[in-house]
Amino acid sequence: MSEQVVLSTLLKEQFPRWVSGAHRYCGDETVVIKRDGILEVCRFLRDDPRAAMNFLMDVTGVDYLAFGKRDESMPLLATPSPLPYFMKPKPVAESWERVGADGARFEVVYHLYSLARNHRLRLKVPIAEADPVVPSVTGLWRSADWFEREIWDMFGIRFTGHPNLKRIMMYDAFEGHPLRKDYPVAKRQPILGPAN
Repeated sequence: MSEQVVLSTLLKEQFPRWVSGAHRYCGDETVVIKRDGILEVCRFLRDDPRAAMNFLMDVTGVDYLAFGKRDESMPLLATPSPLPYFMKPKPVAESWERVGADGARFEVVYHLYSLARNHRLRLKVPIAEADPVVPSVTGLWRSADWFEREIWDMFGIRFTGHPNLKRIMMYDAFEGHPLRKDYPVAKRQPILGPAN
């Protein structure tokens, strides 16, 4: 059996200018990648035998509009719920920082898996509100097609190079992006009749 590779360390060595952060916790690895390097990093992760990330499990978007900027968004507990009696407390205290120092309102999060090596990796790409655009990874993993369409539809993050970037959840006349935190709750949408 081959030895397990620490993917965050491998990426820091291979792409020091694209990796802006990384952490490991309870076997989960997360690497923060600058937007301009996402295609190069993903191609390396797919093609290099040490990573062999041949399966894109999921791509999602996150909107950090108010997170960490108001007291209401601060977590009340270090853990979401009290631990059952048979579970030990986490070995390392969780830390919480205020978000927004770098001006990134959005994140695109990629969950990758290697069938050959049985390891996972989470890539996070911070995106500024003023320019919510990311290169598409559909040329590397075809499964990204609908994921990226859903993110564009729900969050308004565009994917350059996507072969068919159009709405997938909402109808074409829908105005706005409903998972953005500033989407008006009472917004009225165009009504479609039988002729539409």
